[in-house]
Amino acid sequence: MSAAETSPRRLLVVGLLALAASAMAYWWWSHRAPIDGSLVMQGNVEVRQVNLGFKVAGRIDRLLVDEGHTVGEGQILATLDKVYFEDSLAQLRAQRAQAAASLAKMEAGNRPEEIAQAEALVAEREATVLNTKITLDRAEHLLKTSTGTRKAYDDALAAQRQAEAQLNSVRQALSLMKIGFRNEDIDAARGQLAERDAVLQIAERQRDDAELRAPSAGVVLSRVREAGAIVAAGETVFVLSLTTPVYVRTYVSELDLGRIRPGQEVELATDGQGAKTIRGRVGFISTTAEFTPKTVETRELRTALVYRIRIVAEDPQGVLRQGMPITATLPGSVTNQRVSDEAK
Repeated sequence: MSAAETSPRRLLVVGLLALAASAMAYWWWSHRAPIDGSLVMQGNVEVRQVNLGFKVAGRIDRLLVDEGHTVGEGQILATLDKVYFEDSLAQLRAQRAQAAASLAKMEAGNRPEEIAQAEALVAEREATVLNTKITLDRAEHLLKTSTGTRKAYDDALAAQRQAEAQLNSVRQALSLMKIGFRNEDIDAARGQLAERDAVLQIAERQRDDAELRAPSAGVVLSRVREAGAIVAAGETVFVLSLTTPVYVRTYVSELDLGRIRPGQEVELATDGQGAKTIRGRVGFISTTAEFTPKTVETRELRTALVYRIRIVAEDPQGVLRQGMPITATLPGSVTNQRVSDEAK
């Protein structure tokens, strides 16, 4: 056999061996034994910050804390001048009292004395009608006997009709007074009172909002405004760093992703000498892969895909600071879920 015939066969054999080696490597990777040992990840501390401002506009009366002060949830940090809020409340309370009195009057109806007064007016109008009728009869008799004038008769007739109309008017008024106010009017008065209550409640809430309270425990990072300053609603007065929760953001490669699950215990350590280990737990694992950020130190290439991990740190002593480098160590655990499933 010549050397020319041997070379292609050698190439074919080498290719088959390489293909077999690749298949065995893939099989080993997908069916490899569980890896025990610690998983070390590098990350940074994330402390949430919030800009605090009043919900209402006004002049700052007092600032009760300064930069570096530790505050508790609900603690008053600053107050506005409340004189305008109190004046507005006094005006609204008076309007509310007026609306309440109007509704009470309608619901109670007319007083007996008012009804008696209307009845007396009806009696007066009835007497007037009787008198005008007598005058009309006399004028008619005189007109028939040619001793009276037509004008006198017409005047008496007009006066009698006017008196009857007035009598009918006061009788209707008396009937309305006995019936009382219309249900629609009472409902309108009740609605007006409800409106006054709502406006008064809003004003009271605005007065309460003149006190700036801490939404949660934290440390005052900066005091932006001073007492006496006029601030608009929502304008930043303090910047607060929340002490809880404290997160550590880190990244894990796809190769080690199977070793991590939410709720796992993690040991956190800072770079300082003699620093105590801080406990934490995995709180969030991203469902989307991303390229390794430049600030993350990993053993893989910078272009490797990683998954973002959020670790909730237990920091009762308050030693963690924003951006602080952290080494997160995950105790040894079973790596490959596929192996576990096959064992079942």
